[in-house]
Amino acid sequence: MSLFNVFNVSGSALNAQTIRLNTTASNLANAESVNGDPTKIYRARHPVFQSLMNTDDPGAQGAGGSVGVRVLGVLESAAAPLARYQPDNPLANKDGYVYLSNVNSIEEMTNMISANRSFATNVEAINTARDLLLKTLSMGH
Repeated sequence: MSLFNVFNVSGSALNAQTIRLNTTASNLANAESVNGDPTKIYRARHPVFQSLMNTDDPGAQGAGGSVGVRVLGVLESAAAPLARYQPDNPLANKDGYVYLSNVNSIEEMTNMISANRSFATNVEAINTARDLLLKTLSMGH
């Protein structure tokens, strides 16, 4: 793997973690939403990633074969929304129930911390590769 490939791998990882952070922020913003219709309530969303492998270089299929990360999509949680009896709520259905989002705030905060650390690690990898390339160039002078 060329040292220049570090920029491509880390750049794709930065993009993936940005999508993860945006999805987490959206989930947290809608964590306390309610609705009288369970089909209209906000459901937690989670991005799905795929590792991209270098198929052009058969020798690179080992530990160094990865060439980046791709976001396959964002999936909506299939978990059922929580029903709560609140007949005084203006959004309650005819039976007096409102439905709460299935977002788990603790899980989302954990995702946010993890994505933030992954983002910082990839920025550090880019900075280290840049410094190594600059030192390599300065050796010739």
